Amino acid sequence: MAGTFASLIVSGIVFHGSHVVLSSTRLRGNLRDQLGERGYLALYSVVSLATFAWFVTAYIHAPLLVLWHPPAWMVYVPLVIMPVASILLIAGYSTPNPTAVGMERVAGDDDPAPGILRVTRHPIMWAIGLWALSHIGPNGDLASLVFFASLALLALGGTVLIDRKKRLALGSNWSRLAEVTSNVPFLAIIAGRTRLRPHEIGLLRLVAGLLLYAVLLLAHPIYTGYPIVIP
Repeated sequence: MAGTFASLIVSGIVFHGSHVVLSSTRLRGNLRDQLGERGYLALYSVVSLATFAWFVTAYIHAPLLVLWHPPAWMVYVPLVIMPVASILLIAGYSTPNPTAVGMERVAGDDDPAPGILRVTRHPIMWAIGLWALSHIGPNGDLASLVFFASLALLALGGTVLIDRKKRLALGSNWSRLAEVTSNVPFLAIIAGRTRLRPHEIGLLRLVAGLLLYAVLLLAHPIYTGYPIVIP
């Protein structure tokens, strides 16, 4: 079955299904009770990495079936979006976030949403979602559509599931967090519920994000096997 669309579909179902089952069903609570928080997170990480590696391998070896021929300008879509996604990723990982696992206590701070959280309370999920969405159009084949679209759906749909869980877990602190943040990037800022404060994000995070983007861009031919051709 290796090297077929069936392998891609099956591996995708296993990856996405295990992610949802382990994080958003009653099984999560049962495993946390039996294994403890660290044990549960270790199991979740191992399963996620193993199934994602299978999904990536199946995508790499899937047959090429062209669905559309991308216009030349579409190569600029990821080139423009990926710097934003890289900054969101770096800033998201380095900023205490009440929506992250085990970080609920942060919601009780005087400022529950500093820095990048003023842009979105789910910076990491949006980084993944933007990365995935920006790579659908420029590829134009069935395997890429299945791979990237499903990852975008998992990441961006996951923000809704996380909000639902945190609304219950944070209690009154959820209202404080939701008042000054938004799920969709920049929505709270546009609505006037908060203000963008670049100094809270910090120059170091911005530079680190752009450096990550540069590395991903320059190394693209190495880890994908395809050079980026700019018209």
